[in-house]
Amino acid sequence: MRIAIYPGVFDPITLGHLDVIQRSCKLFDKVIVAVAQDPSKERLFTLGERVELVRTSIKDLPRVEVKTFDGMLVEFARQQGACAIVRGLRVVSDFEQEFQMSMMNKKLAGELETIFLMAATEYCFLSSRVVRQVASVGGCVKGLVPPVVESALKAKFNRLKHIRAAIKS
Repeated sequence: MRIAIYPGVFDPITLGHLDVIQRSCKLFDKVIVAVAQDPSKERLFTLGERVELVRTSIKDLPRVEVKTFDGMLVEFARQQGACAIVRGLRVVSDFEQEFQMSMMNKKLAGELETIFLMAATEYCFLSSRVVRQVASVGGCVKGLVPPVVESALKAKFNRLKHIRAAIKS
């Protein structure tokens, strides 16, 4: 069985991420969406929330699993029996960092291949960071994220707005 790992923080998952996952399913028997814990950075959504948003978003993809990982991606990939790591590329500036990471992964785990999938044209500008920025000021993110994520973003920013208002008063 050819297993691929698609790692990321997914804070939150976007339609660009889903496009890469769906396309990966055409290349591999099983795709594991690996949600990074990465406690070094503050996230909008907790790890549990991110996992649930990904699970809900991929529920119609039977050969896709969602798991969390912490530490070395190559070790996680080995534990899962993966043969490849899938990475999406949106713009040329993504390539330098992704290439460097893929070379380090190859040095650490020569048996793992890194597969780069170019973002679909309609998602080449899309990032979780941009989605968070737009949603934080009440902008429309419909068509950028799955509906469950759109609802979660509205709820999260409404809660934060109420908390800030309570602190000010």
